[in-house]
Order: sequence, then structure tokens, then C-alpha cells
Amino acid sequence: MTSAPEMTSAKPQATISEWKEIVAQFQIPSVPRSIWQIVNTFVPLILTWYAMYRSLAVSYWLTLGLAVLAGLLLVRVFIIFHDCGHGSFFKSKAASNVVGFICGMLTFTPYLHWRWQHSVHHQTSGDLDRRGDGDIWTMTVKEYQEAAPKWRFLYRLVRNPFVLLLIGPLFLFLIHQRFPSPRAKGKDRASVMWMNFALLLMIVGLSWLFGFKNYVMMQLPVTMFAGMAGIWMFYVQHQYEDVYWEHRENWDYTTAALEGSSFYKLPKIFQWFTGNIGFHHVHHLSSRIPNYYLERCHNSHPMFYSVKPLTFLSSLKCINLRLWDEAQRKLISWREYKQRYGEKAPAKKAAEMDPADLPAPNEAGRGMS
Repeated sequence: MTSAPEMTSAKPQATISEWKEIVAQFQIPSVPRSIWQIVNTFVPLILTWYAMYRSLAVSYWLTLGLAVLAGLLLVRVFIIFHDCGHGSFFKSKAASNVVGFICGMLTFTPYLHWRWQHSVHHQTSGDLDRRGDGDIWTMTVKEYQEAAPKWRFLYRLVRNPFVLLLIGPLFLFLIHQRFPSPRAKGKDRASVMWMNFALLLMIVGLSWLFGFKNYVMMQLPVTMFAGMAGIWMFYVQHQYEDVYWEHRENWDYTTAALEGSSFYKLPKIFQWFTGNIGFHHVHHLSSRIPNYYLERCHNSHPMFYSVKPLTFLSSLKCINLRLWDEAQRKLISWREYKQRYGEKAPAKKAAEMDPADLPAPNEAGRGMS
């Protein structure tokens, strides 16, 4: 593993052809490394599940403690799933699809449907005019001011940390992912039904193996802890104060990647569990780089050195950010909103506001990273 370079304040500019040349050497997956990542993720996960089952006869608190470990390992499974969806984990499309589908079963996420929706996220991240697919529901100050009371209430509810991190994980993975997006077509839409069928078989099989009650007592906390970690990671990747948002006519892919996706600098152990996805600025610049090469790519060129890292402690304040302020070009909290705007009368009466004008919440958070 290469050592991290010192961060500089300068922002070296690179053309598309230049940065494509920079990242090209890191876009070739290593089959041995990919297989080893599967082994060092799935084997500990299976052993942890067995330990959880045995712990049920001792103490459920012990089971919950082991569920935290299983949840972190499931985040790592999701990163493998994620890389398969991008075609960066294996050269073989067939291998990617098989491994991706298996990982999708474990994470309760329909593989092809997620792959399509996450691709849209990469093509539109940071674009104010193309929100709504695979992202966290984000309103501008103006949109919030013009919204009807019911939409304001719903927005505040969805952005509430309790809802986002405690209710959100179980709702997202157990309920929301069971239904296709209205915009999904063909095999992407059908993949949701196929995954639901596969999940039914998996649940029946594991219930037969462990007993239905025991299975539920293990699966729910694992999904909860994994979902909390995953949603938090996805949240801080694009929801920090000086994040990049721009209207489509001025939107730039390179800038959106380097300034609209965070460099989440985590302790090494959590970097391992999260599959280096904290180097999200590199990932958004080139989604064809396998997770195990992201750090190496980041350390390879001065273009990345100026990206300000977001530490765990500094990331905690991100949970208070709620609205994109186009005037200040930053995300602001409710407190900042009230201090700056008070309760200004909306420019357009709430009753006249067409809900279709708002970014739809129904797709918010469907996929992580």
C-alpha cells in the first residue's frame, strides 16, 4: 500500500484526456485480488453467522455484538456487489453478474435494477436538474420555500437523522427494494422480481437451517447495522457543506467527481470494511477502478492531492445539513436557513406548487455509493 501524499492547496487542472490516461493503469482488475477479497469477506461472514447462532443460547446481547461485526462485513459484501455492477471487479461480465447476484441476495438488493439506477447516479451526480435516481432527496432553498406544507413536512421527515439512520435501513432494504422504479424497463425491472424469488428461497432455506425465529433474530440486526453504516457512507459521500451542485448547462463531469464526491478518510480498519469507498472522488472520476486500487490511484497524481479529506469527526456535522443554498453555493442547516431566510413568504403560493416540480423522494437512497 502506498503512503499518502501531502495535501496541497493548489488545484491542478486536468483535461478529460489527461485524467483518463492517469486512471487507465488502475482500471484493469486483478483476478487473484478479487478472489482473495471474496474469500476474506465471505469466510469471516459465514463464521460470524455461525457464532451468532451459537450465541443465541448464551445471550442475545452477545448476538447483537456479533451482528455489528456481521453488518460491517456485509458492507464489504456490498462493495463487491457495487464493483460487479460497475464491471470493475472482473473482466468477465458473466463472473460479475453471478457474483453480483449472490452479493445482491445477501444485501437484499436487486442486482440489475440497482446497476441501472446507480449508473444514472454516476451520470447525474451534482446536477441540480437531474436529481431523483439513486441519491439522497435534496431540495434547494427556493424549492423548499415554494413547496406545499405537506411536502415540507415530508422532506423534513426524510432528512431527520432518526428516520434516515434508524428507520431508513430496514425500510430501504426490506421493503423499498422489493419494488421496481416506475422508470425501470425490461430486464432491469424483471430483476427485482427474480431477486424477490431468490430471497424467498434463501429465507426459507436459512429458516430451515437455523429455525425461523432464530433467523429473524439474526437477520434483522445484521441488516439494520449494515444499512446504518451503508446509508451513512452514502450520505457523507455527497452531503457535505462545500459539495458541488450545478445546473445542467454549467455542470461538469470532472468537477462533479473531484468536488462533488468526498474523500472520506477513515481509520484503516474501517477503510477495509468499507472497501476503500471513502476514496469516492476517485471512484466517481472512474467507476472502472476496482475498490482495491482506489487508494493507489489517489496517491498516484497531484490532481488528487488538493482534495480536502473529510474525517470521521468532521463528517458528524454533515448530519445537520439540509438544504442547498444556491446563493451561498453550499449545503446549510435548518438553523442557518432560519437565520438567513427566516420564514419568508414563498415566491409562489404553496397551493400552486405542482408536486411534479419537486425532486421525487420515492427514489432517494435506493442505492449506495
